[in-house]
Amino acid sequence: MQDKIIEALRRNAADEGVTLAREWVAAEPQQAQAHRWLALALQQQGQLADAQASLEQALALAPDDAALHLQQAGLLLALRQIAAAGEALERSTTLNPNEFSAYLMQAHLALARDDADEADRLGRMAARVEPDNPELAGIQGMVALRRGDVDRALSVLSAASQQLPNDPRLLHALGFAYLGKDMLAFAEQAFRRVLELSPGTQALRGLLVQLALRQGHVDRAAEVMRDVLANEGGDSPGMRRLAGELELASGQPLQALEHLRPLLSQLPGDRATLQMLLVAWQRLGRDDEARTDLEAALQDNPQLHDLWLARLAVAPVGSDEAVDVVDRWLAAMPEHLPALEARMSLHDMKEQAEDAEATARRIVALEPGRASGEQRIVEALLVREPAAAVAHVQALLDSSPEDAHPALRTWLGSVQDRAGDPAAALATWLSLHEALAPTRLPLPPQAKAPGEWPALGTVAEDNATRPMFVWGAPGSGVERVVAVMAAGSRVLRGDRFGPTPPNDGFQNFFTLQRLATDALTPEQLVQQWREQLPSRGIEDGNVIDWLLWWDNALLWALRPQLPEGRLIIAIRDPRDMLVEWLALGAPAPLALTSSSEAAQWLARSLEQVAELHEQDLYAHLLLRTDDAVNDPAAMGALLEQAFGLRFPQVRSLGPGTIEAGHWRKYATVLAAEFSRLTPVAVRLGYPEV
Repeated sequence: MQDKIIEALRRNAADEGVTLAREWVAAEPQQAQAHRWLALALQQQGQLADAQASLEQALALAPDDAALHLQQAGLLLALRQIAAAGEALERSTTLNPNEFSAYLMQAHLALARDDADEADRLGRMAARVEPDNPELAGIQGMVALRRGDVDRALSVLSAASQQLPNDPRLLHALGFAYLGKDMLAFAEQAFRRVLELSPGTQALRGLLVQLALRQGHVDRAAEVMRDVLANEGGDSPGMRRLAGELELASGQPLQALEHLRPLLSQLPGDRATLQMLLVAWQRLGRDDEARTDLEAALQDNPQLHDLWLARLAVAPVGSDEAVDVVDRWLAAMPEHLPALEARMSLHDMKEQAEDAEATARRIVALEPGRASGEQRIVEALLVREPAAAVAHVQALLDSSPEDAHPALRTWLGSVQDRAGDPAAALATWLSLHEALAPTRLPLPPQAKAPGEWPALGTVAEDNATRPMFVWGAPGSGVERVVAVMAAGSRVLRGDRFGPTPPNDGFQNFFTLQRLATDALTPEQLVQQWREQLPSRGIEDGNVIDWLLWWDNALLWALRPQLPEGRLIIAIRDPRDMLVEWLALGAPAPLALTSSSEAAQWLARSLEQVAELHEQDLYAHLLLRTDDAVNDPAAMGALLEQAFGLRFPQVRSLGPGTIEAGHWRKYATVLAAEFSRLTPVAVRLGYPEV
């Protein structure tokens, strides 16, 4: 339905779009996206007040959906008229008939359709009419946001907001620019100001609750929620869901149930509600109540995927009860692929291998190439005919579109590995690295150790700041360490691997060169890093910073300028690290042209680690991940032993990787590479053979 509406709106057939959207709303009145697209169609039809009402309904159902709030920002900007402070936003009685207003309106409609290019074109047309009008910032800022240029969005909207400091529309858009930079406190401040100017904007309070929770301010979130539920119109299903989330975060599962249980009849297929209900029931030990409530909901809604998943979650894993639930799910939805996948998994748990394979073949008959089914078929072939398993994956690769080739080639290498053909696996992986090299980052440069290190600075007794850096060379499993640390810490930052990384010396591969030529001083390097922390949501300097790269030359700055810091380095047997890097890549997409190049670079990196450790050049900890890379519980225990803190259990550490000692299967085909790595492996405490 969504595609049909988009197609109609692109043809400027607004009446048809409204008709389609109303049909969707009638069929699924509790679906926020249906109301969202009705709002957009009404907006394009010129019915701004009705559009705003529909969007408010969508936000009532999903008050924490940032995309809906962003659409509301565009609608509010399109309205171009705000009632007196303290009153709700109202529709303009008339739009300015001049060309400028028309361009703005059309640009906002384009933004709502996610057509940033068209919005940009219209914004430039409007700029020809009134180039200095600050209302243009709403278009320019949101275009930049849609294109991922958050810095430009923030710059444009901040400047415009200074000209119109009491314009809720610009403040609304500015709040999302701050969100794009993960500057949660600033975003919250902007949205609170919008509410001061326009207290009737109830849905925005739901976003404020989420922002307070993300910053760890449960008390402030509770205060906002109390205000919402006390206000007329604030007690909506979406707000009740948020209230349940807040009670769970506060450790009050009973109160959470009071908010959430009524939503089973109002939002029976809502995934977030079901997940929170399951958590509350589990914490209270009310499995029977969960079964009763979910069964009642399924009686009225037997076609809801997430409702069946929730019911299955209450059944013990692999139990006869689970089998009964999945069989009833398949009876209600006989060609529903997730139900078939659940049945396939249960066959495997019951050691019914032939039935599991038969179900897998039924899955791929319904959807050829479906990963779950194809993988299970390959597993069966590996048991009885390994060469056929390799041929099966090769056939999938040969018939797949180009964009699927990298993942399939990685899998092909893994299957060749398991089929006992390391030479073929290595050739497959190397060919993939060679194909991807032009689109990847160059290997970070490596510096030679100086003749003498600068003195280690002293740490004042009253200094409560203890920043921590985390790094691991490719193949070390550092991303798995970070996954567990992130589950237990609000200050871990992995943004260096995201779309908006911090702009400091630790992010720049040219930093070593700049330090060596005095283009960048040690003081400047650390100061730049500190200055970036508030924009990354760190106010007091206590951060766990996952580094993109490491070189001991950074100690030229860290030893004197940040002696209170600590470095955590993930390692495993260097030869296993090389095989994993070749097989699965690394968190940072580094370019490789040969296994020899990879071994040389990895050896130099680990020689620096050995030197740092042997000479104790900086406060550090080596985390040996060899026996924990595929085991969430073991990884949690490893970190608990290292830090003396209990970490939450994570469900998965990501795709499986090679087991410790797997490198020995490659001792012949990678003999030269291993001869380069073995000396540093021994230095780090691993056996020579």
